[in-house]
Amino acid sequence: MPITEDENSLTSPGDKQRNCPLPEAGASKSTASQEHSEPREYQLMEEVLTKENMTKALKRVEQNQGSAGIDDMTVGELRIYLKQEWPRTKGELLEGRYKPKPVRRVMIPKAGGGERALGIPTVVDRLIQQAVHQVISPIFEEGFSESSYGYRPKRSAQQAVESARQYVSEGRRWVVDIDLEKFFDRVNHDILMARVARKVKDKRILLLIRRYLQAGIMEDGLTKTSMEGTPQGGPLSPLLSNILLDDLDKELESRQHKFCRYADDCNIYVHTQRAGERVKESITLFLSNRLKLKVNGAKSAVDRPWRRKFLGYTMTMDKSPRLRASIQSIGKLKDTLRAIFRRGRGRNIGRLITEELNPVIRGWGNYFSLTRVKKIPEELDFWIRRKLRCIIWRQMKRAKTRGKRMMQRGLDKQRAWESATNGQGPWWNAGASHMNQAYPITYFNKLGLVNLMTKLGNS
Repeated sequence: MPITEDENSLTSPGDKQRNCPLPEAGASKSTASQEHSEPREYQLMEEVLTKENMTKALKRVEQNQGSAGIDDMTVGELRIYLKQEWPRTKGELLEGRYKPKPVRRVMIPKAGGGERALGIPTVVDRLIQQAVHQVISPIFEEGFSESSYGYRPKRSAQQAVESARQYVSEGRRWVVDIDLEKFFDRVNHDILMARVARKVKDKRILLLIRRYLQAGIMEDGLTKTSMEGTPQGGPLSPLLSNILLDDLDKELESRQHKFCRYADDCNIYVHTQRAGERVKESITLFLSNRLKLKVNGAKSAVDRPWRRKFLGYTMTMDKSPRLRASIQSIGKLKDTLRAIFRRGRGRNIGRLITEELNPVIRGWGNYFSLTRVKKIPEELDFWIRRKLRCIIWRQMKRAKTRGKRMMQRGLDKQRAWESATNGQGPWWNAGASHMNQAYPITYFNKLGLVNLMTKLGNS
């Protein structure tokens, strides 16, 4: 629900009358006078804690929802907590005394196998991080590279892969695919903070960010200190990664390379394999010496763009290449849908489509909207319909029921009974002509099944 003047948990009743931020706990007169004499970059904490900025941050945290941190406080409980505790928390932030809680470690599966560690901050820390992000992000944003696309306003993965396609169409038909080994786990805190301090002069903000980096991780009831890395899961982490890797962007630009970077995924496009090998070697040294980051030699390569994937996409080897979803991305979609089909064997087909299948198919189709190879959506649509026919066949269970249903769906009596008693399994029957005739494409269209061929195959 929206914040009203009567229930704004980020201000006190006295603030409404004075129309100013909540006063700093224990603030001295000298501190108040400094607020008018110091330049803006030294007063960023006051800007972070304005009613307008904090309200915006609160709404964003509520929209994003997310899991509870180590204190088990949910997003729904945040406003009640702030009404009681915000004056104290705000005072600690203004005085530089606030100490974040450790993050809760959660392991999630990676697309290529293995697991990725997420660090879930408490909802209060997510609120504070979001408020800081909103103030310092514009300070850095104006200086970021045009070739950086990750976690930036009005930029997307689709723009990155389209830019990559353009470089290849211009004749740069070799790619230096740089994979940073455990990037978010190995960020050097001192190097990162030195880059933040280039533009942020408020020591309270710098101290707060460092404390977030060093807050530690709680796992199995034990807190492990963080000597390096920036845990994924908080609002500040993506911005901090861009601040650190902006040095890489500037280095590539100084060498006049054509590249696309999305967070820690970086592809550099060159004309020859030999040039690519030189670039790979020199950039590996740069990352190691300047940023203390390690390139994963096993996953990095100099190769043809159509043999690599970038942000889930790959491309054809044509002179004017076309974008397409990678084999791995298609496989991941099928794995997700298989799990839905297994759960849906006893469910109404219409509800299964609208409640579970369509959101996944639509989301995948939106992300891979730049796919320009008709065969991919065509084959996926065929596979999805066959899986649904397989469920329908299983749900009919007995031959007598199948025969009657086939006749109801338009098959003549003899063909219906021959189909119902053919002795073949569900998957075979789902692809046979009798099921295609009884449950044609129009049947699934009427149920509202999202058609990828319509979304992606119109090029």
